[in-house]
Order: sequence, then structure tokens, then C-alpha cells
Amino acid sequence: MSAVVSAADVKRSRVRLFIVTMLFLVTTVNYADRATLSIAGSALSKELHLDPVAMGYIFSAFGWSYVIAQVPGGWLLDRYGSRLVYAFSIIVWSIFTMMQGWVGFFSAGTAVLVLFALRFLVGIAEAPSFPANARIVAAWFPGNERGTASAFFNSGQYFATVIFAPLMGWIAHTYGWRFVFFVMGALGIVMGLVWIKSIYSPKEHPSINDAEFDYIKEGGALVDLDAPKDDLLRERAPGAGSGWDHIRQLLSNRMMLGVYLGQYCINTLTYFFLTWFPVYLVKERGLSILQAGFVATLPALCGFIGGVLGGIISDAILRRTGSLTMARKIPIVGGMLLSMSIIACNYVDGQALMVGFMALAFFGKGIGALGWAVVSDTSPKEAGGVSGGLFNTFGNLSSITTPIVIGYILAATGSFNGALVFVGLNALVAAFAYLVVVGKIERVTLKHSS
Repeated sequence: MSAVVSAADVKRSRVRLFIVTMLFLVTTVNYADRATLSIAGSALSKELHLDPVAMGYIFSAFGWSYVIAQVPGGWLLDRYGSRLVYAFSIIVWSIFTMMQGWVGFFSAGTAVLVLFALRFLVGIAEAPSFPANARIVAAWFPGNERGTASAFFNSGQYFATVIFAPLMGWIAHTYGWRFVFFVMGALGIVMGLVWIKSIYSPKEHPSINDAEFDYIKEGGALVDLDAPKDDLLRERAPGAGSGWDHIRQLLSNRMMLGVYLGQYCINTLTYFFLTWFPVYLVKERGLSILQAGFVATLPALCGFIGGVLGGIISDAILRRTGSLTMARKIPIVGGMLLSMSIIACNYVDGQALMVGFMALAFFGKGIGALGWAVVSDTSPKEAGGVSGGLFNTFGNLSSITTPIVIGYILAATGSFNGALVFVGLNALVAAFAYLVVVGKIERVTLKHSS
């Protein structure tokens, strides 16, 4: 994150760098917990005798509840603030992750229902996480650092695979798939306790000095975002509107609709990686579960590098041109077009070439994954949580559709070829959404009823 710091920062405290590092670490654990089932999936499906369609629906269980709970989760963030809601979220999702290790003690039919239910509950508990990330970045970072900060925490999704895929693969190989859930759940509980002890708003953080506070505030950071509710109510204009009115206005905004469509398509790549990719390596490419855990790290590492680089490129373009629209669109469109290289995996036999094209695809996806920076740039102050919740609702509809569609493709064709084409075409649609639909990127101003 050194690119976020200017030479003038010497006399300023750098608390915001600690804050974004915590967001990165929590996001890493978040995505590792989402990926537990994909690592344990091959052994679990064999033990419980599950076919691809059944696995597709189990993979999707997280997505159903995660999507449903996005707007309520955003409302909770706007109502009670990011710190407490996020801490509760981390601890609860970790408990439900840990409980998945016990599903093997049920009979096959009951185990499927219990596993679906627990994944469903994990989705509810994780719902506030990314809207909270966006709110915290908006509160702690000036506009010209927001792209890098958002890209950095978002890159935790790739770093989760780099660090935890080999670890979870080794745990599953050595101790059995149940212990994947036990270990990751325990780690998440520890992270939740660390979070509550270390995260505060800019006005309340004990380590921030006046120079840093003034710098981020003058740069456009929404330092009052988690102010006491009475303060916020005094700042709002009379008749600022209800949550439903805010939702209606956001849904009628062409720019936001284009952003929502783009995020849905970008997340299709994410959820292929989180659900079917290890299964692809085992069943289509003939790797062991231990080998799959290690092979998955290279594409993930490239996604991580691309993710950080995308934010740095975006903020550099913003500083040079002053155009927020160019700064966000150029990396997103370019990255999505590059990520279509995933389709080339269908035309190579060697493992090295397959991994190379996967790595290139996820490098591109990382560069283009600036949606949360766009949310921090565009969300109205009085509805930041709801705006992030809507964005994540549309974006994570793909967490439902991707595993199910791929499950049906596999059942119908017996091959992943069609699945990779499906994923690649979503990248093309994402590029189209930002090029044609989004238009100028700017902060949404809500109309207040009189």
C-alpha cells in the first residue's frame, strides 16, 4: 500500500493504512470461509454421493441468502455503524462455518439439507461485509486514494486462495474434509475479536492525529459517516426520504444500473473460482485434492497482483487526468477483456498452459475489480450502506446462478468446456456495461421530498 502514501504524509499519522490492512485481512478470511466447500467438495460429494446438480445447488445456498440480506444488512450499517455490525457479522459467520464440519455425522439426505441450511446462514451473516468495507473506505480515504484502498481490500479474495487453498487442501488430505470447516471457523472467530478491539471511525480512533484527519477530510473522505445518529439527523435536510425512497432513486439511476450489471458479470468469474474451479482441476484435469489446492494458488496470486495494480493504475489516471470516469473505466474494461482468456483453457491439453491462461484471466479480473471503489465514489452519504447493499445484491445474484448453471452444463455435457465459455462471455458483458451503459461516474445526489 505504499502507493497510497505521499511524501507529504511524513508528519501525518497513517492510521488509514492500518484500517485498510484490517479490511484486507477480514476480506481474506471472508473469502476463505466461502471457499471451504469448494476445497472440501470433492471428498464431501463422494462421501455423500452427490451428483453435479446437487452440488451446484449446495454451492448456491450461500448466494440465495447473501443476496436477500444485502439491503437489510446495508440498513443495519447505516443505522448502527460499521464497527459493531461488522464484528457481529464476522463472529456469526465463523460459527456457522465451523458447524459445517458436523454434517458428515448425518445420513446422506439429512446431511444435504443441513449443509444447505448452514451455507444459507453463512450467507446471511456475511451480507454486511462488503457494504461495510465500502463505507469504511469512504470514511477513511480521500478520493485520490480510494481506488487503491478499495482494490487492496478487494484483492483479499485472491490472497485467500493463495494462503488458504494449499492449507485447506493439506488439511482435507491429512485430517479429512471436516477439519477444513473446524479450522477456518475458529480462525474467523479470532478475527472478529481482533476487529472489535482495533477498528474505529476517524473521529473516534485514538491514534489518528489532526494532520491526517484534516488531510482525509479535505480530500473528500466522509469522516462523519458513522457519527452518532443524532448528529447525522441534524445534518440531513428535512424530509430526506425513507430507505425505500433511496432504493427507488438508486434503481432509477442509469449509471448505477450499469454498475450493477457489470458487477453481476464480474462476480460470475469470482464464483466460478470459489465453487467449481477446484472441482474442475480434480475431475477435468485429473489432479488430486492436494495438488488442486496448490495449483489454484497461481491464478489467485495473479488475481491478487492484478487487483492491487488495478487500484494503483486507476488512482494514477485520476491524478493525471482529473477524470473519475476514465480512471475507473479504463482498468475495468481492459481487465474484463483480458479475463476472457479463460476460454482458451478449452483448447490446450498441457497443465502448464491451462494454469497460465487461468492466471491471465484472473490477473485481468483483478485489474477490473474496481466496483467497490465505484460504490465509494458514487454512494450518497445518507444511504451509503443501502447503496452498497444494492450493489452487492445485484453483483451476488451470480453467486446463485453461476454454480447452478455450471452444474447443469456439466450434467448435460459431461465437460467444463461450456462452463468456461459461459464465464468468458460474462466478462465481455461486463466490459460492455461500463463502456455503454454507465456513462459519467459521479456521486449520486438524492432528491429530498419537501
